[in-house]
Amino acid sequence: MFSRTPQQQANAPAPFYEKVKQAISHQIATGVWRAHDRIPSEAELVAQFGFSRMTINRALRELTDEGLLVRLQGVGTFVAEPKGQSALFEIRSIADEIASRNHQHRCEVLLLEETQANAVQAVALNVREGTLIFHSVMIHYENDVPVQIEDRCVNAELVPDYLLQDYTVTTPHAWLSLIAPLTEGEHIVEAVRATAQECEQLHIKEHDPCLLIRRRTWSASHIVSHARLLFPGNRYRLQGHFMS
Repeated sequence: MFSRTPQQQANAPAPFYEKVKQAISHQIATGVWRAHDRIPSEAELVAQFGFSRMTINRALRELTDEGLLVRLQGVGTFVAEPKGQSALFEIRSIADEIASRNHQHRCEVLLLEETQANAVQAVALNVREGTLIFHSVMIHYENDVPVQIEDRCVNAELVPDYLLQDYTVTTPHAWLSLIAPLTEGEHIVEAVRATAQECEQLHIKEHDPCLLIRRRTWSASHIVSHARLLFPGNRYRLQGHFMS
């Protein structure tokens, strides 16, 4: 079998998707594109570089995985806020997790309201009881199978446009990450039993095990949201990536 020498490998031209990544990274590094700027669409990048849509998509996907870009389904691709440090657990949008498996994500919004914080919500958001907050409940599907119930309360003062978004084309996590970039996160993980209503919504039996993640996220020194994320135990695996 013929194999290249190290010198030949070094002189080999970069793959097309790497050229796209380098060009976009250069625009960000030199300040031409700043944090939260929307970059050209895939179609515009195809026209600009003359490469296939698959090539452009791979470049954008890898830059998103590397933390340089944020992609909001149905909205566009934006320059990410620079990260000061790596989180113990990477916090990703469930839509991105599902897409990474080449599966289809769909969201059913059950509740989207302005309300007054009860005692539990007030403690979670570090606000006074009775403060006006936003509250949302939705079910996330993977290939039309329910995989998560998301019950989220949001600090209305920090993100006043939360109720105006279409969460069938983006996710709360993805939108909040763009508007109030994550600087700190907290995960509390429990094994629980779902209520009868939750069992019906998740299409599981009464005694089937579930995994509950209570997630709080901060932007600067303020708590932006608290989410109660309930997964059927046989449809979810918790994975963390650690950096020393």
